[in-house]
Amino acid sequence: MAISVKAFGTLPDGRTADLYTLTNAGGASVSITNYGGILVSIVVPDRDGKPGDVLLGCKTVTDYLPNDGYLGALIGRIGNRVNRGHCVLNGREIQLNCNSGAHHLHGGNSGFNEKLWEAEALDAENALKLRCFSPDGEENYPGNLSVTVTYSWNDQNELGIHYQAVSDQDTMVNLTNHAYFNIDGEGAGVIDDQIITIRADAFTPTDETLIPTGEIRDVSGTVFDLRKPTRLGDGLAKTQQDDQLRAGGGYDQNFCLNGEGYREVASVYSPATGRVLTVLTDQPGIQLYTGNSLGGNMPGKCGNCYGKREALCLETQTYPDAINHANFPGCVLRAGETYDHLTTYRFSVQ
Repeated sequence: MAISVKAFGTLPDGRTADLYTLTNAGGASVSITNYGGILVSIVVPDRDGKPGDVLLGCKTVTDYLPNDGYLGALIGRIGNRVNRGHCVLNGREIQLNCNSGAHHLHGGNSGFNEKLWEAEALDAENALKLRCFSPDGEENYPGNLSVTVTYSWNDQNELGIHYQAVSDQDTMVNLTNHAYFNIDGEGAGVIDDQIITIRADAFTPTDETLIPTGEIRDVSGTVFDLRKPTRLGDGLAKTQQDDQLRAGGGYDQNFCLNGEGYREVASVYSPATGRVLTVLTDQPGIQLYTGNSLGGNMPGKCGNCYGKREALCLETQTYPDAINHANFPGCVLRAGETYDHLTTYRFSVQ
């Protein structure tokens, strides 16, 4: 196993970003930049042993500016949406900055996806440790928050993401990563023929602005019943008929995952390449997003701009807008306690 590093470009303020590549004994690799903690590439073999990049990304850091789709980026302090950016914590009203219409999305105007993280290569573990600091009042969040995210890559083609955070005041935290996967290969086109499974008996319906209503709804008899392997295109074909799919232009829903603790929660299979992506996490929810807003304006590594539904995201998380729903798993981090979240993306073939 080995870690290499090279320059990845210069930011508008003159700071430079680096690109770290973690390679395992089989030659499969993961590349990460310390700008936004962005996952840039994941190169893994197909059923014939041919390596391919299964992650949407860009060739240089400047191509990510602006990263409107949050391609591959670390997300925080709160992933997903907060209704009108408003919440109450310990009896105190908090108004977060709103950056998605009337709502707060993925950390606000200047989230963790825009930070230049401090990076430390852990050669013995084939891992990259990233650190950032979010001061009290940033985006109107309370508390000084110190965050560590460790990416690891092993010989079983497992990408581990270990999120940790500590605050000196009670605050809200829901960290995730916004990787866009296409296991047919980056630039291969739409994901309709890929087969998805999500171990969730329920999901959280939203209003037309993608804010949860507070209901936890049974998936039975709906396009959100993905408990058995399901072709993505079959559900997406019903986008205009289903009010939930129509609101997001495709899948953009939080699924309430079965079970507790660290467990296998979802998988995606490509009949074309034989690749399988399996997701394991200790989180209560996962957001399935089918790249509905990819607009053909981001220069991809393939040489073309990415278009609608050319990838999917499986963002492990607590439920969206959790701070405003007492029946949802909480997102409050108490002062001095440690936020700890582990997710693994495993790549295999069949």
